[in-house]
Order: sequence, then structure tokens, then C-alpha cells
Amino acid sequence: MIKDISYRLDDLEVKELLAYAVFPDPESLETAVEAYRKPNGLELYGYEEEDVLVGLIGVDLTDKEMTIKHIAVTPENRGKDYGRGMIMELMLQKKPDVVIAETDEESVGFYRSIGFQIYSLGERFPGVERFRCVYEVEEEES
Repeated sequence: MIKDISYRLDDLEVKELLAYAVFPDPESLETAVEAYRKPNGLELYGYEEEDVLVGLIGVDLTDKEMTIKHIAVTPENRGKDYGRGMIMELMLQKKPDVVIAETDEESVGFYRSIGFQIYSLGERFPGVERFRCVYEVEEEES
């Protein structure tokens, strides 16, 4: 089960995991941490197994839209569906109509495997193609 971990932003464990999801420099990490500290800002959730943080997901929630800002799983736990599980559980909890993520070529297959539609944004940085990943949540019939 995922839970809010925004109160743990100063924990080394949280910062190390968040560092996997940001541009690898201390300034980018601190900018991300501050975005989660702001009132009414981004929301940060973590998934723990046996009291060890194995993954985190940071989102920006508006009325019916959930934008994934950061997602990371510890290297030894990658490929075990923790990332997929965190996204799906948060979708069940928050009930957005659409989920959006922006990613690089390395992670686009992960989003595609969950059912996201993939759109190229072209080269946002020299030699680095970025992608917009969109998941339209189907409404349940009653």
C-alpha cells in the first residue's frame, strides 16, 4: 500500500530514491524536494515493504488530471512491477480521468506496457527525445 511520505522529505532514504527520478545534480534534487514542501503543491507517496522504502511516486493533482512528476524504484527492485503498482493504486485512490507523464526514450516502454498512449515531443534537449504519455481512465459502468 502506498502512503503519503511528504513529511519524510529530509530522510536520506527518500532523497536517494527521488534522486533517481531527477536530472542528476544536487540543484535538481533540491528543487524537486522544495516542490513537495510547498502547501498545495505536489504530493509524494511511497511504497514500503518490510519497513524499507522500495519506491516513490510524486504527482500533481488537479480536478480530474494526475500528472506524474517523479517515479522511482530502488535498483534492486526494478522490473518487479512496483512502478506499475504505485501508478495503479494511486489511480484507484485519486480517481483521475486522465494520467499524464513526460519521459525519455529509456522509460517510454514502461508506460506503454501499462496502456499509456505515447506521443513524441521531439528533442527537448540536444540529442534527447522526450515523450508525453497519456492514460485515459475508463469510467466504470454501473
